[in-house]
Amino acid sequence: MSVFRKTALAAALVPFLLATTQPVFAETVAGAMAKAYANNPDLNAARAALRAIDENVTIAKAAMRPQISGVAQADASRRIYDKPTSSGVFGPLIKRNDTFTSSYGISITQQIFDGFQTLNNVKSAESNVLANREALRAQETNTLLAAVEAYSNIARDQAIVGIRQQNLAFLREQLNASRARLDVGEGTQTDVSLSEAQLAEAQALLVSAEAQLKTSQAVYYQIVGDQPKDIKQPQPATRGMPKSLEEAFAIAMREHPTILSAERSVDAAGYNVKAAEGTMLPGVSIQGDVYKSVNDSGSTNDNVEGSISARVTIPLYQGGAEYGQIRQAKERLGQQRILVDSARMEVQQTLISAQTQLDAARAAIKANQAEIAAADMALQGVIEERNVGQRTTLDVLIAQQTVLDAQESLVLSQRIAVVASYSVLASMGRLTVRGQNLQVAEYRAADHYEAVKDKWFGLRTVDGR
Repeated sequence: MSVFRKTALAAALVPFLLATTQPVFAETVAGAMAKAYANNPDLNAARAALRAIDENVTIAKAAMRPQISGVAQADASRRIYDKPTSSGVFGPLIKRNDTFTSSYGISITQQIFDGFQTLNNVKSAESNVLANREALRAQETNTLLAAVEAYSNIARDQAIVGIRQQNLAFLREQLNASRARLDVGEGTQTDVSLSEAQLAEAQALLVSAEAQLKTSQAVYYQIVGDQPKDIKQPQPATRGMPKSLEEAFAIAMREHPTILSAERSVDAAGYNVKAAEGTMLPGVSIQGDVYKSVNDSGSTNDNVEGSISARVTIPLYQGGAEYGQIRQAKERLGQQRILVDSARMEVQQTLISAQTQLDAARAAIKANQAEIAAADMALQGVIEERNVGQRTTLDVLIAQQTVLDAQESLVLSQRIAVVASYSVLASMGRLTVRGQNLQVAEYRAADHYEAVKDKWFGLRTVDGR
């Protein structure tokens, strides 16, 4: 081909090459976490549940707000008169009198004192809001970690599929070589059969790996809410990682949302005890009524009737229910205190497990890399020795299997290292949008709470539903 024709062909191929080599934006671990944070349906459902819990504060405050009712009443009556005779005996019916009266007005009741029940119920509701806000943060952390696991599983499965495809190609070459040696009298039918058996097994393993990859892709879509795109092998987390296990413990005990949620639940249970004790204290309320009456002629009475009354209630004995409720509230307070210790021990165990897995995975990666290098060298040597008659086809297949096992072990170790590193962050309470600088709008649970905590009326939610 002349230089001119080569130049013309190259010029003709430029547009095609530019079209087929446009940059493909690969999905990253951070991108997967950001999408899961925004799209995960379970997480969005938990946010809706927290918004419903926010309303408990308004509901609790309502007990000390005025209770206003419109009152309407109607009465109808009929009287029948008999006219007596001169002898004093009643004669036939001569008269019927029907009357109809109605009244309407307004009634207002204001609780003045209820033994501090409302005050403590409001504080309990506020503490429950904070506890569930921390529980939501824990679920957000779990969702981000699940996104990391889903991403890493696809990267692992893609690598295993690639390794097994390469193994299949290698075994096909070995089968062809075994048949060629048999044709020239240098090999045996046994060598060919061994190669065929190994090739069939490799095909089955490849099908299994491809099926696992599809399963991992389906899980990724469920968690992230988007199809995986050009997944690459991720690296272990570095942002926010602790310098030591002791530092990680200190941060976890101070910041982990599960521990903070349990502590807030203790506060709520304590206020519930005080609210239950308040049922044994006096209650004071004021009620005012204003109304007008209308008779059957349709005219309005000259006077407007009104009344105001104060009511003091001193509970003496209510069947023992009040005592049982107080004891019950105290037991639940004790339960919540125990759950704080349980949460701390659970976080500690999870953190130790994650850090141990990370250390083991790092060591395994180094060992796997050394094993692969040695196994590759051994495989090449066995092939050369087989070519000169010093080794058999079985030796080559065994050496190839060793390489395959080492490569897959490396992929598995890399996946464990990535997930374990992010698990360390999750166990510290640092796997968050801010902690990982994710490019997604952070959900601010406090905004909804501030919008509804003092609402006196309204049927629509903050978002207009």
